[in-house]
Amino acid sequence: MTEELEDFIEIDYKATAGEPLKRGAKKASKDDIVVAIKSVQDPELMINIYDLGLIYEINQKENGDVDIVMTLTSPTCPLAGDMPKMVANAVSSVPGTGVITVELTFDPPWGLDKLSDEIKLSLGL
Repeated sequence: MTEELEDFIEIDYKATAGEPLKRGAKKASKDDIVVAIKSVQDPELMINIYDLGLIYEINQKENGDVDIVMTLTSPTCPLAGDMPKMVANAVSSVPGTGVITVELTFDPPWGLDKLSDEIKLSLGL
């Protein structure tokens, strides 16, 4: 691995969107959050990022805030700076969510094993 690539992988990239949920407001369901995430597609593969296995964690807090940890298919993806913001914006549009924080990680790296069973079947894997 080149030094430049190693430096890129160590970047702690986070994106945020949304506002604190008002006290007493009903929290969104995790299913609604997943639906919002599925609205974001990988522009090269035209498959939603959830079924691609790019979402590693979805942590919904009691106050409605949501922390998401995601990856990309490659650390050199030209959309590395955009994809977390796209996810944060999509999830923040869900009623009942507060502040959305999306963190980009490459540990562990993405691989074909992360694909959903449905996508594996459609691709003949």
